Amino acid sequence: MNDKLREYSSDEITVTWSQARCVHFAACVRHLPNVFDTDKKPWVQPSRASAEEVADVVVQCPTGALHFERKDGGAAEEVPTDNTVEVAPNGPLYLRGDVVLLSSSGEPRLEDTRVALCRCGASRHQPLCDGSHQKAGFRDRGELGNVQLDEKDVGGRLEVSPTANGPLMLRGPFALIGADDERERGTHTALCRCGASGNKPFCDGTHRGIGFVSDDSVMDGADE
Repeated sequence: MNDKLREYSSDEITVTWSQARCVHFAACVRHLPNVFDTDKKPWVQPSRASAEEVADVVVQCPTGALHFERKDGGAAEEVPTDNTVEVAPNGPLYLRGDVVLLSSSGEPRLEDTRVALCRCGASRHQPLCDGSHQKAGFRDRGELGNVQLDEKDVGGRLEVSPTANGPLMLRGPFALIGADDERERGTHTALCRCGASGNKPFCDGTHRGIGFVSDDSVMDGADE
């Protein structure tokens, strides 16, 4: 993934932005437009608000495209005590918590508190969402289908393993949240990322029938 972090600093805080991970959710623009304004250059001007205000808005970015580093001794971003996986209507899976994305060989490739994962099958940055669901016309109400969650004795970290040309395997404690706020808890499941499962957000094997092909070079380190 060709991704260069951009930095925007004031005396109190530095904000970093990953263009490749940004899907223009726009929470930053809506909640602090005097700092985050896409009509200005640079589009992030952290000196126009307190470090506390900037940090509070940055953590509302659901993709992890935005992060901050306090320079004034303020608190760093906390790791949520609960791992959650939110199914967005017509959109990605939004993960929050102690999340680690693994390569096909099981190597940690991305550790973050906020990650957006593709479930339409069209992202060019698999398994990360890049906003392609909008152009692809992906449609799904985001409700939980026939629940397929297993509970096993595992630790507190949520590990995500993209399988070759197949689903996302989740291992670790999490709450799966549907668009209607239905919640189910589990520690192991397979979630669809080809966009064609008849039991979304769970995998039902449809990826094999449609010939889904995933390029997970982001997680396999090909672009490092």
